[in-house]
Amino acid sequence: MILTGFYSHKGFPVPLRRIKYIDPKTRKRLVFLTNQFGLPALSIADLYRCRWQVELFFKWIKQHLRIKAFFGTSENAVKTQIWIAISVYVLVAIVKKRLNLPRSLYENLQILSLTLCEQMPLNELLAQIDTDQNPSPVHNQMNLFD
Repeated sequence: MILTGFYSHKGFPVPLRRIKYIDPKTRKRLVFLTNQFGLPALSIADLYRCRWQVELFFKWIKQHLRIKAFFGTSENAVKTQIWIAISVYVLVAIVKKRLNLPRSLYENLQILSLTLCEQMPLNELLAQIDTDQNPSPVHNQMNLFD
């Protein structure tokens, strides 16, 4: 198959392979275009499925680790920023698991970003956040609506 539209043919003039695939789990019909003619169709479909998982992962990173733009444009700068974001994610996941925290990773990241300069152990910091959010009732306060 060769793209015949003016701009599409100008942008990609080489032949393409069209692969139809029905996902056995979701019963969705998927169609892929590829310039890979040497691999079986099922392998191409698996590669696209894996690529989609990577896309979802990076979407999560952009949403939760706040990578809205890259600080540099070189390959090294982009890779460094992505690796830092992944490292932060893994470290926060380890903290969540080791301290058995009930909050989501996103909530823990928010707390840690707001208390970045605090000099106290993480377990004390996160326990303090819990008590600040759920203060004990004040017994000597007047009730206006009795």
